[in-house]
Amino acid sequence: MEPAEKYVVRPVRSEEWEAVREIRLAALRDPAAPIAFLETYETALARPEEFWRDRAGRFELDGSGNQFVAEGADGRWWGSVTVRVEEAGASLAFGDTSDVRQAHLVGVYVRPEHRGSGVTEALFLAAVEWARSLEGLERVRLYVHQDNARAQAFYRRFGFGRSGASVAVPGDPSKVEYEMVLGHR
Repeated sequence: MEPAEKYVVRPVRSEEWEAVREIRLAALRDPAAPIAFLETYETALARPEEFWRDRAGRFELDGSGNQFVAEGADGRWWGSVTVRVEEAGASLAFGDTSDVRQAHLVGVYVRPEHRGSGVTEALFLAAVEWARSLEGLERVRLYVHQDNARAQAFYRRFGFGRSGASVAVPGDPSKVEYEMVLGHR
């Protein structure tokens, strides 16, 4: 494992669409993907270049979020997290409506060889710092699958707690995703 000081955490740039695609496909090949992501590897693999170009550049265009990566000295991305801004009154991904302006962390992934090295914490620090810099933002949240114990443990250590809200997992209503909110006990 590389020492922690050999990477930098930074926002994704619009021209980096190929790297955005590569890390997303790596995440979707991970054994935890079925409980960590709502998309499959096959679906993502079939997406056209234009989709990936749009995905890499959308936040620069509209300011609706930010994607952060941990980039090694060799230029390879070790991990990623995306922050989406959800405006008060807006319709949200799971069909509810936001009561407040909030940040939603999604797409958390760190390559297996870099887990436990501080990369996830560094990504979360950058994402949360960016979110908290936004005017009028009231909370930072995320969702985690009921069976993703490793992720739940990390989120609790970082300061997230269950809000009491949950949603059925799309495609498997027998399972739920728990909402966790930063600073919620």
